[in-house]
Amino acid sequence: MTESVLLHIETPEPFSYKETVNYLRRSANEPLYQVEGDTVYRLIPSGSGEKPAAVEIRESGNGGLLVRVIGEERVSDERQRGIEAYIREWFDFDTDLLPFYEMAEKDPLLVHTIGRFHGLRSVGISDLFEALCWGIIGQQINLAFAYTLKRRFVEAYGQSVVREGRTFWQFPVPGIIAALKPEDMASMQMTGKKSEYLIGVAKLMAEGSLDKQSLLALGDFAAIEKQLTGIRGIGPWTANYVLMRCLRLPNAFPIADVGLHNSIKALTGSEAKPAISEIRRMAEGWKGWESYATFYLWRILY
Repeated sequence: MTESVLLHIETPEPFSYKETVNYLRRSANEPLYQVEGDTVYRLIPSGSGEKPAAVEIRESGNGGLLVRVIGEERVSDERQRGIEAYIREWFDFDTDLLPFYEMAEKDPLLVHTIGRFHGLRSVGISDLFEALCWGIIGQQINLAFAYTLKRRFVEAYGQSVVREGRTFWQFPVPGIIAALKPEDMASMQMTGKKSEYLIGVAKLMAEGSLDKQSLLALGDFAAIEKQLTGIRGIGPWTANYVLMRCLRLPNAFPIADVGLHNSIKALTGSEAKPAISEIRRMAEGWKGWESYATFYLWRILY
């Protein structure tokens, strides 16, 4: 085994590595990271044209995270900072969770979730193209099949590297998908409409008319949501999913989400799914924390 670079990342309070790993284990078909025991493996993109870093993440015995850059004896300081920044953003380390927990302790619905998943932070999707594609792929299908389609998509059009006998995949880049035709994805059971939506988003990103920084620079929730929903194939649900998982807007709220409805139904013991008006009433106390409330309620089922 080649000597590898080790990084130590301090973790905030509260943070549960165990709950994070449990969340990441949701599907064996996830192509972009792997979980073995309590160790997470994934490929992390690097800036400045450098190659991506294959990393192994585990909990340090002294607290924090221990990150091994696999198969590399030297990693520049800039690249190390980039790896740490990526992981901090992925696990949402810079959010102060205490106000959310203080609110949730008084909420009849959320109080059941914070005890069960205490220390879990909203695991994000840093790349805008990946977040948009994942939102489109997951439209109107169950989570298991969504992961199957995601794996097929990544393995058909993404790039991979092998480190120490392990294959690491990188999400496809917009330019590759922009050059496709809808029929190219038919063999992976992607519907024609979803294929068109994926290609359309890829073209916008490849030509530079859609990017994460420009969306964030709008600085206004309604303005960002409007720009996203103006894209063919991006409705309010997908837009709020991206606002929540990628752009990290705390008030993102995919209120029409079926999983959210099922979670509320399970927690309330109701025989019927809640009406949108009822969810709005339940969420009155969640102001500024709708994203985290949704993430924790999803975790009840997924």
